[in-house]
Amino acid sequence: MKQLIINPGSTSTKIAVFEDEKSIFEKTLRHSNEELGVYAKVADQFEFRKNLILEALKENNIAAESLNAVVGRGGLLKPIEGGTYLVNDELVEDLKASKMGEHASNLGGLIARSIAEEVNIPAFIVDPVVVDEIEDVARISGHPNFERISIWHALNQKAVARRAASEKFNKKYEDMNFVVAHLGGGISVGAHRKGKAIDVNNALNGEGPFSPERSGTLPAEQLVKTCFSGQYTEQEIKKMIVGKGGLSALLGTNNAKEVSDRAASGDEKAELIYKAMAYQIAKAIGEYAVVLDGDVDAILITGGIAYDKEFVKIIENKVKFIAEVIAYPGEDELLALAEGGLRVLNKEEEAKQYK
Repeated sequence: MKQLIINPGSTSTKIAVFEDEKSIFEKTLRHSNEELGVYAKVADQFEFRKNLILEALKENNIAAESLNAVVGRGGLLKPIEGGTYLVNDELVEDLKASKMGEHASNLGGLIARSIAEEVNIPAFIVDPVVVDEIEDVARISGHPNFERISIWHALNQKAVARRAASEKFNKKYEDMNFVVAHLGGGISVGAHRKGKAIDVNNALNGEGPFSPERSGTLPAEQLVKTCFSGQYTEQEIKKMIVGKGGLSALLGTNNAKEVSDRAASGDEKAELIYKAMAYQIAKAIGEYAVVLDGDVDAILITGGIAYDKEFVKIIENKVKFIAEVIAYPGEDELLALAEGGLRVLNKEEEAKQYK
């Protein structure tokens, strides 16, 4: 089965063609600020990005007629359960309207559907960030005006969990219990029970461990005082939480490798912050192990920071009493998207309908 995979980012569009689970073509189409600056909204970039994809396929002698499906990165949609979704009219309408927020990933499903329709094949999205499988008890906060929200690295967490279940345990994801920690620009830690992420921190909007760019959970009263101090605008506060928080605020860099190198070379402050981030991640893993009643088959560490073996070791030393720790460095989103589409094409699961 041959699939075109489309993963739009803020300044690039990554594409690939997979033959079953093997990549036979990959390319990153980069977009300058000047090119994107002429578009008022992300949705307006649709034709520009689609045409670049079609040109890249043509240059590499890949005919759309040779494809069995097109899979796009899932965007900001209504909360849905995990899985592979057919890009239907309702899904397209919500992506175009950007009701849940404007992001480059919204273009994934739109472009996939457009290309697929021209050659009469299906278009899919897989495990978008809005996947919501958390149990009702996990939604409750300490005040009725606030409810915990599920926004996380669903695509990579679920792909890694499926991989570990198959490769390490010769079982299905739906038969396993994992705590999965995705360590990237944002950090999400999820409790996966029998194929569902029943609790996970909101990795985008300020919950859980701090990360290279996000502040994570902050002391509430101090945050309130800061909001009403008159020193910051609402936008500046939001940037403090997402974008310019975490390592960026504490050490002036969002590069975790740089922090690791500084710590190793004797920078005591960098070492303390480096250990504090690992400490908070380990605490969160313990928290989500409790969600699973301690019944944890393995703890999976993934994302770009997982390449740092010393950092993973700090976490492992604190949580190995819970379960075996297995590292899956990086996040192979293109493969994860291809695997999601392939499960449907191979009739291992049925494509879900977005409503």
